[in-house]
Amino acid sequence: MAERIYLDSAASTPVADDVMQEMLPYLKQQFGNPSSIHSFGRETTRAVQQARKRVAELVGAKTSEITFTSGGTEADNLAVKGAAGYAKDRLGKTHVITSYIEHDAVLEPCRDLERLGYSVTYLPVTAKGEVRPEDLQKALTEDTALVSIMHANNEVGTIQPVKELCRIAHGAGALFHTDAVQAAGKIPVSVKDLGVDLLSMSSHKINGPKGVGALYVRDGLEIFPLIHGGGQESELRSGTENVPGIVGFGKACELAAKNLAVYQKQVSGLRDYLVDKVLKEIPHSRLNGSSDNRLPANAHFTFFGVNGEDLIIKLDENGIAASTGSACSVKKQKPSHVLKAMGFSYEEITGSLRLTLSAQNTKEEIDRTVYVLSNVVKELRALSPFKSKYV
Repeated sequence: MAERIYLDSAASTPVADDVMQEMLPYLKQQFGNPSSIHSFGRETTRAVQQARKRVAELVGAKTSEITFTSGGTEADNLAVKGAAGYAKDRLGKTHVITSYIEHDAVLEPCRDLERLGYSVTYLPVTAKGEVRPEDLQKALTEDTALVSIMHANNEVGTIQPVKELCRIAHGAGALFHTDAVQAAGKIPVSVKDLGVDLLSMSSHKINGPKGVGALYVRDGLEIFPLIHGGGQESELRSGTENVPGIVGFGKACELAAKNLAVYQKQVSGLRDYLVDKVLKEIPHSRLNGSSDNRLPANAHFTFFGVNGEDLIIKLDENGIAASTGSACSVKKQKPSHVLKAMGFSYEEITGSLRLTLSAQNTKEEIDRTVYVLSNVVKELRALSPFKSKYV
């Protein structure tokens, strides 16, 4: 059997060798608690601080502005609920704005805020998955405490005009948070250039370990913590730090920053090759999302007359890993809220496939994938009740 091909890097990535090597000592020899004042604790404290500096440098932040979390989901929750809670308690503001295409890590906290008496406005998007600045402008009120719009969509890869959206939010006196889990380490991200107040990141999307992420909190900004205890992470996230994970995350950020230009050129070239090949060789296929303003690794298609989950199973049988969208949403067995918000029909949603690449993928893998995909699509269409339309 041919070697397996992994085309689901938006879901997760393998831990890089250099990252693993940097983590190993903190799993065995250097095991001290960073809160301890003896030499074992001081060793791990220094390691956490070095990692904090590396994470900060990836997004142009100060070291003191980085709070480590258990991942992107916790970072999003801390940003949304922490900022909203502080605004309600200190300023009396109870309005939050987000979009219909956010990750569930933002949408679910917003729904929880609604249960607590906050009002939440969900902005629509274009057919390409873009939030329109004019829609944000109309939604803002004097009561708006926070705007949370993702930097780049995890399903269709569309990059949002975060800098402009942030400027509009600030003009109305609101804070701005962006979920940059899919963007940080994949495209240039600078908190100072964007002007954001809060920004979420995740380690395992950039060849770091799972179970660790970070939230950028602009210097001087106060938000309420979600986890209370010993006051670690500047009292924003109590609990003994995951030192090996944090060390690995820091190294992954250092590598991502170093290789960013090469990554963008190499991976976007592979993506364009894939998109061109699919659209030329597979009839009744369509690229979704923005054709140019998208993440380098993302290619999201609709194959008409085919069920996306059947596609995933057939591809997996042929050693190719892909997805229909967010791995978190797939576990819940629900149709994509992102594609629904983009105005897709039921047929368009069910026929969707997300292929996300990495620097480890090759043209040979793309060739084999498209060959297999073409055959699988033909096979599934032949079994479809709509086969006369697409075969």
